[in-house]
Amino acid sequence: MSDDVHYMRRAIALARTKVGLTGENPSVGCVLVKDGQVIAEAATGEGGRPHAEEQALAMAGAAAAGSTAFVTLEPCAARSGGTASCSERLVQAGVARVVIASEDASVFAAGHGAKRLQNAGIDVTTGLLADEAAPLYVSYRPAK
Repeated sequence: MSDDVHYMRRAIALARTKVGLTGENPSVGCVLVKDGQVIAEAATGEGGRPHAEEQALAMAGAAAAGSTAFVTLEPCAARSGGTASCSERLVQAGVARVVIASEDASVFAAGHGAKRLQNAGIDVTTGLLADEAAPLYVSYRPAK
């Protein structure tokens, strides 16, 4: 099993712990890895906030620079509350690579999250273990 698969499965396991507890928001898992070590991990908070990426980046602090983020759902490109989106936070933190299991059809992402990361020079991979992450989002109804 590749390291990427291992870390994505860890992110999926984190997301599973919050399914049904995140309100209208999907349950997302995020694992930050640097130099082969997990430096932070989180799942979406109960009620849908804070987002998994936001929490993991806060835990990692400056160590997030140069890391790889494994996320179960495409990071948001916009937020309804006027705060920085998860894709913007990943860019600001200096994350070098983002591996995404599932694309998000929500108006807050819809490919724009991945594109924002790519435009900032971040290496983005999508679709890793998408079939394993899919059950997390069966009842998720993204905003259109």
